[in-house]
Amino acid sequence: MAALATLGVPGRAAAQVLRMPTGADLVAAAGLSGDVCYVVADLRSGLVLEARGADRAMPPASTAKAITSLYALETLGPGYRFRTRLIATGPVVGGLIQGDLVLAGGGDPTLSTDDLGDLAARLAGTGVRGVTGRFLVWGGALPYASEIADDQPVHVGYNPAVSGLILNYNRVHFEWRRAGGGYQLSMDARGARFRPQAYTADVGLANRKTPLFSYSKSGGKEHWTVASGALNKAGSRWLPVRDPDAYAGDVFQTLARAQGMPLPAPQPVRSLPGGTVLAEHASDSLPAILRDMMKYSTNLTAEAVGMTASAQRGAPAGLGQSGPAMSDWLRARAGVAQAQFRDHSGLNAETRISAMDMVRALAQLGPQAGLRGLMKGFQLRDDSGRKVQGQSLRVDAKTGTLNFVSSLAGYMTAPDGTELVFAIFTGDVARRRRAARTEQPEGSTLWIKRSKILQSRLIERWAALYGS
Repeated sequence: MAALATLGVPGRAAAQVLRMPTGADLVAAAGLSGDVCYVVADLRSGLVLEARGADRAMPPASTAKAITSLYALETLGPGYRFRTRLIATGPVVGGLIQGDLVLAGGGDPTLSTDDLGDLAARLAGTGVRGVTGRFLVWGGALPYASEIADDQPVHVGYNPAVSGLILNYNRVHFEWRRAGGGYQLSMDARGARFRPQAYTADVGLANRKTPLFSYSKSGGKEHWTVASGALNKAGSRWLPVRDPDAYAGDVFQTLARAQGMPLPAPQPVRSLPGGTVLAEHASDSLPAILRDMMKYSTNLTAEAVGMTASAQRGAPAGLGQSGPAMSDWLRARAGVAQAQFRDHSGLNAETRISAMDMVRALAQLGPQAGLRGLMKGFQLRDDSGRKVQGQSLRVDAKTGTLNFVSSLAGYMTAPDGTELVFAIFTGDVARRRRAARTEQPEGSTLWIKRSKILQSRLIERWAALYGS
């Protein structure tokens, strides 16, 4: 370790280096249970400057999305766009489709209610006023999964179903307001311009304090109950959708009716019928989607783009199979040894990669793919955990947070222009497993705060040591 550090500080006085806290000092001061692993390297030469537990496989949490971005960009290309289509199985005669209308998903993770509203208006603009047959919904572009990870609380919106037809990140908006002696509850599929009611989901009040939510499905609907003792005067939150094809079909039926196109009740189908495309919606290009994914850390976007890439490669694309396919790709492309991806988002707690392998992937594959430009600027934190304003050090990175897991991986430019690549993984896997299906377990918030402070102190140390 000392020899590596000396290589990076040829012009710095030995006394100044000796006064600086070592990485071990900073780790000890953080007082984290579990493991702390990190690697920092010179981006240009690939020289590893400092490391701790470099080859230990760790849960990367959402830093896995950086690898997913590389996988998708190389496989699909930066010009790739997801397409949602309206297909007629017969000709249009007198404003009526002589056959069925099909809402066909293309795996677009960013499709919104507003997009469906515009698609309905586009169809109406062609002169269509109805159908003689059925209204079919197809989500087979991606294999279905009822949730991304099975150890999350039932009600968290970041763990919805996966399908080839995705609407509002497969979430439904739940809102409550105190009214009279009780509460007024509603479920809708709101966008910025359209707010249709969601008829495939309902919610009821339960006279209890815990659990916060319960979920069931029957009669073709998703049913939620919420604990009355947990509600304040008014509020809202997004709940996950487990039947996304029915949800999207229901919302489109409402929007089409508003355009003067009454449709029969939507019927999901497994096989895509042939026909003529009457209207379609194209997503933003892949880099724009990935940039938002990195910024907001949307799990469903990661799963959709990763599964689409696997399908494009002819690899198994189902959840639980597509992640391992990405692991195989990464081993072949970057020579990594410890990558074991169970998903594309990092939400699955069994996903593993070492800090060394993450740095190797970012250094070898990231520059050519323009990965740094997709990452969010990272603000350092002071010793109280507050974000530092006006920092001179540029850091572009992907964060990752699970209960008792906090990670950071990306690129940094020191004030003198030296470019470094790094990965910092902290995790107490045993405590995480004990906190399964708990939204905010005791002690996790403080643990993560300490980890984030440690990440900032390590970055500051590396900038001072290796940036001059």
